[in-house]
Amino acid sequence: MTPVLQTTALARSFTQGDTTIEVLRGVDLAVAPGEIVALLGPSGSGKSTLLQAVGLLEGGFQGSIRIAGDEVAKLDAAQRTVVRRDRLGFVYQFHHLLPDFNATENVVLPQLVHGTSRADAEARAASLLTALGLGHRLTHRPSQLSGGEQQRVAVARALANRPTLVLADEPTGNLDEHTADVVLAEFLRLVREEGSAALVATHNERLAARMDRVVRLHEGRLEQL
Repeated sequence: MTPVLQTTALARSFTQGDTTIEVLRGVDLAVAPGEIVALLGPSGSGKSTLLQAVGLLEGGFQGSIRIAGDEVAKLDAAQRTVVRRDRLGFVYQFHHLLPDFNATENVVLPQLVHGTSRADAEARAASLLTALGLGHRLTHRPSQLSGGEQQRVAVARALANRPTLVLADEPTGNLDEHTADVVLAEFLRLVREEGSAALVATHNERLAARMDRVVRLHEGRLEQL
């Protein structure tokens, strides 16, 4: 079975003055279809750098990145945009919702960019938000939602275009422990129901243990746990 994500010898270094800092040192990682993988590591270990590489958000990387079997590491900016739009979903520590748009509109917008009709996009948004317990908050703006509710909207937005792979960077890191547990449970449930795969960066081993598999970044190298 072709992995949803496969990186081979993925490397990234930064130069500061006369010093070269190697953040990623030949990372080999494969994520199977439907698999949810936790990426463990303390702050500064390179988790976000790895997600930025896989998400085609930055250049300057060496090595291979394949999404559903297709090499994407050397694509130009326009081609990368298409891959992000059609195959990837993103959830960040901070929700980054559009403040002047309500919950439904925040989930509709990426679908319209994808080419979905407004009627279908609104139906999809309502379905995802209701599945996340926000059926009564569809027309509320971010400022009217709690932190946990805002992050649920961000999860719905990430899944709106039925991505092959969801990339989540500390998706509950800005929430209190109880709310983080609830949001993570809903995130995992919905990702599985949607049939997507996910790579979730976290420093929380307790939360990581709830996923299908755990890998750890240590000194720029990936360790299977």
